[in-house]
Parts: sequence; structure tokens; C-alpha cells
Amino acid sequence: MRSIAVTFAALLALVAPSSLSAQTESWPTGTVKFIVPFAAGASPDIIARILGEKLQQRTGKPFIIENRPGASGNTGTDAVAKAPGDGLTIGISLFGPMGMNTVLMKNMTYDPFKDIAPVTMLTSQPSVLAVSNALGVNTVGELIALLKKNPGKYNYASIGRGSLSHLSMELIAAKSGTEVVHVVFGGSPQAAQAVMQNDVQMTVLPAVSVVPLATDGKMKILAVTEPKRSKFLPNVPTFAEAGIDGVEASAWNALIAPPGTPPAMLDEIYKQAAAAMNEPDVVGKLAAQMIEVRTSTPKELGQYIRDEMVRWGVVVKAAKIEPQ
Repeated sequence: MRSIAVTFAALLALVAPSSLSAQTESWPTGTVKFIVPFAAGASPDIIARILGEKLQQRTGKPFIIENRPGASGNTGTDAVAKAPGDGLTIGISLFGPMGMNTVLMKNMTYDPFKDIAPVTMLTSQPSVLAVSNALGVNTVGELIALLKKNPGKYNYASIGRGSLSHLSMELIAAKSGTEVVHVVFGGSPQAAQAVMQNDVQMTVLPAVSVVPLATDGKMKILAVTEPKRSKFLPNVPTFAEAGIDGVEASAWNALIAPPGTPPAMLDEIYKQAAAAMNEPDVVGKLAAQMIEVRTSTPKELGQYIRDEMVRWGVVVKAAKIEPQ
């Protein structure tokens, strides 16, 4: 009898770890709250809704999108940081609240490098340099020559202090040895409108917000801020092709989770999300918005964010952008 009991105990010892692992890796166990730190209709919201719908189909569990805009993405990202690590809260975020805001803002309520668990990169979106027709230039070289002859005379639009459109233009100025004046607008439509009206002479914005206007002849696109030509804009040169190296600025979105989420569960979320994002219908829906699917492992995402912080930190320092 004792022999049977010992054998049974030994079997339990062998089975228990695998059962525990299976429980840990099972995801999701119930309704998932998917937090978006921006308003409905913004690119992160569009991506989250497409992904949430696909994950719901794949797992059979409900995914509820919850928009929590505010503080340049910090409000919603903080909500993820403070949530239980049980796999029932995930979020979408991007470079501002995941890193750059630590440089631009004095009072952060979370540390993105300690209080957020990176899951996977989701997408990247090309940005373009667009100029007013009134400027009379057709290439990056012509624009740089004009700016060098007239330092500080011309303005550029951005969608906010510390935004990718702001930092990208400062990077272009630094790499080309030119001086331009920053003017902030409330969003991409307002910035694009200002360029069309020649209230400002140039801007760097997501391609999707500029291409239709350029196609209609209302402004000109000179270059794409990607290391190689975008598949969405095969006829638009990169800055490297235009003779200015080091101008790369992709608008990316990533999937994140609370810091206490078990590693095995994070791995399962990553696998499910990556598989969902790479399904043909998802790729097609996002391509229609000029958004490219770009998944990565949790480790790769964490390293990418740190590399981005180093790269853009140099730009922030050179532009003398002080935290507020």
C-alpha cells in the first residue's frame, strides 16, 4: 500500500509542473480588455480593433477595446502598467509613451522600461517629407540648397512637441546643416492644410495623410523616412538616395502587457498576436491604410525601443528640447 502511495505521489510530482505550465500558457482565460491610449479612429485604434477582432475569432474569447486617450498616450499606457498580470489586460502603444515621453515630460506615472512588459511589434507606417508647391522645389537637394541660403526663414509643421513629425524634421535639419522654424498644429489634417496654404512650407507626416493630397497636386512629396523605399511608395526616394544619411523615422505600434504577466503567458500572447497580424486579410486591411505588418519577439521589441531611445535622445539634445 505504501509502495502504491509513493508511486502515486511521484506521478503527481511529474504531472504537476506540466499542468501548471499548461495553465500558465493558456490564454486567454476570459474576456480581454484591450486598452488603446488614443481616441477612436486614430491609427493605434484602427490596428487594435482589427487585431482584437482577429484574436477573438482565433481564441473564442471576447476582446473589448477601451479607449483611454490623454497625456500624449501616457494615460492609457499607465492603465496597462497598473493592471493585474493575468493576461486579461493588454494594450497597444507607441514610441512616445513607451520611451520618448520620459525625456519630454517631467512627471511620468510609470517607467516604461520597468512597468511595461513588451509583447511584440505590430506595425510600422512610413512618413514622408512634403512641401508646399509655392516653395518651388522638386527634390530634397533643391530644398536643402534653398534652406541653406535662407536660414531660419522657412517654417515646418508638426503635430506636437516631441512627436515623430517634430523630431523627424529636427533630424533632417541636423543632418543637412539647415535651420527651420517649428510650428505646432493639432493633428495631421491641420498640418497638411497649413502646407497646402503655404502658411508653413514643409512637414513630415504619415504617408497616408499626405499621399492623396500630393496625388491631387496640392503639395509635393520629396522623400520617405525609411531605410529603403516603401512598398507603398515605390517611386519616392529615401533620404539616403537623396544624399542625406541617417534620416529614418517609422511610426510604429506595439503590443504590451502588465509587468506581472508570466513569461510563458507573454510568449503565448506574442504567438497568438503575431499569427493573427500575419493573416492575409489583416495584412490587406492595414495595407489599405499604408500600414505594414511588422511583428517581433518580446525580447526584440524591448531592445528596439532602447535603441530608439538612444538614437532620438541625440536629436532631442541637439534640438535643445527641454522636459515640461
